[in-house]
Amino acid sequence: MAEDILYVYRKGRYNEKMKCPYCSNPDTRVVDSRPADDGTSIRRRRSCDACGKRFTTYEKVETIPLIIIKKDNTREQYNRRKIENGVLRACYKRPVPAEEIERMTDRIETRIFSLEEKEVPSNVIGEMVMDELKRIDEVAYVRFASVYREFKDVNTFMDELKKILN
Repeated sequence: MAEDILYVYRKGRYNEKMKCPYCSNPDTRVVDSRPADDGTSIRRRRSCDACGKRFTTYEKVETIPLIIIKKDNTREQYNRRKIENGVLRACYKRPVPAEEIERMTDRIETRIFSLEEKEVPSNVIGEMVMDELKRIDEVAYVRFASVYREFKDVNTFMDELKKILN
């Protein structure tokens, strides 16, 4: 039997009137509840009182869409993947495990959302990424900084290296 999985995104109180995906009956009951996705959501096994079929729902907190203000003042929706891609490029052929990149991205994302702002300038995020990279791998830090700070010549590159060496 194929199991249907519903994703329930909502704020506030637990909704006890979840409709059955098979027969649309509003009377379902929770059979089992447990944390999922490292505690960021709750997995609930449910049973329909009418047809008896079981299904799974995931409950997550609804987040406010975050807007990133780019250097040219254009705005775009926050995209975690962009941070991951930037860090991956900086760490290319470096001894940084994928798990560490994931944890670093999680820490950066937590810091971004803890600002509790609807709009965040991209330079704030860039500085957060550089702080994390500096702790993890200095070569990856310099790679990221050279692109992020748009080094124009060797002297500005050397100035950044001197900051690390001191």
